[in-house]
Amino acid sequence: MRPMVGFKHGFQTERTKIVQNLTRAHSELFRRTDDERFESLAALSVHCRAKQEHSQDRWQLPAQLAIDPVDGNGLLLSAGNDGAFLMNDWSFSQLCKLAGVGKETVNRLSPETASQVFAETLPRGTKPLQLFTEGENIRSIHGTSYTRLFDADLIAMLQEFAVDFQPPQRGFNGATGLYSGEQDLFCFLIDPAGWTEIDGEAFAPGFFIWNSEVGRRSLGIQTFWFQAVCQNHIVWDAVDVFEFTRKHTANVHESLREIRRIIESLVVERDKRRDGFATVIQKAMETKLGDDAEEVMKVLAKNGIARSVAKQALEIAAQQGRFTIFALVDALTRLARETSNAGDRTDADEKASKLLALAAVAA
Repeated sequence: MRPMVGFKHGFQTERTKIVQNLTRAHSELFRRTDDERFESLAALSVHCRAKQEHSQDRWQLPAQLAIDPVDGNGLLLSAGNDGAFLMNDWSFSQLCKLAGVGKETVNRLSPETASQVFAETLPRGTKPLQLFTEGENIRSIHGTSYTRLFDADLIAMLQEFAVDFQPPQRGFNGATGLYSGEQDLFCFLIDPAGWTEIDGEAFAPGFFIWNSEVGRRSLGIQTFWFQAVCQNHIVWDAVDVFEFTRKHTANVHESLREIRRIIESLVVERDKRRDGFATVIQKAMETKLGDDAEEVMKVLAKNGIARSVAKQALEIAAQQGRFTIFALVDALTRLARETSNAGDRTDADEKASKLLALAAVAA
């Protein structure tokens, strides 16, 4: 009865919840390069911890910064006694913002002219700046209000409190849903064994989680219950969608504890719903729709199932020896899959779902 990831569950009923198709992981799938993809949380953790160990915060007053041309082809940021560093696209963008000059404009200038522009436009205040470096490169430039949360700490929390969650099926291009790049981190995780019933349909829990050590994006998590994930990593028919985000300010580490609590709540709800779903299925396996075929035919007809379909379902259920709710629902689901018309399949699934609801009432 448990659906596989990538295929919608057979039963369809009218929902009272807002249903959404989530595309956040889909966007990540298309923008990530091969070197930003990771096979597992363990591999991602090793990468993030190494990146943290090789990175360093350097505090410098604005007056100690200088932008110097490099052999007529590029710029170096000199940071007092700490030495000179190269900039990547993100840290260069931050430098331009700090100076109040357009990045596109500076890129059209010669290195000598660009260095002169920065000499005249960079602020000369008394508040120090954070230069976040890795080796000879500057990863980011921030003011005093920015507080960093390391990706490695976020992944460590996931490894401890989201133990049943794992990446979904691979995307069509081989991407896993676990990403770490120069500017940010993103993880797409689901519990493939967490299928439970919500309003008569089967859903499994999952979440997206993201962070940036360099201020490219906020810290955040989006949890949901879904019915299917395709190879484009679109999450289909998601309900109970909840999102929490925080900027990288002084309380960002408290937000890590809040995200942990959100994941723990998702796990508690999964267990609660899964237990209820198991109870319904068990009851469906025990409860008969009737003592003989004639009595069962009357129940099926009362629930809107055509006589020809009901007869076929009875033949399939009879092979199990009992006309239980579970046996009839399973038989009707099999017959629905063999129906070529999508509208007829949906109609058959809805009627099968109504039968399963009888077990929920009995439970």
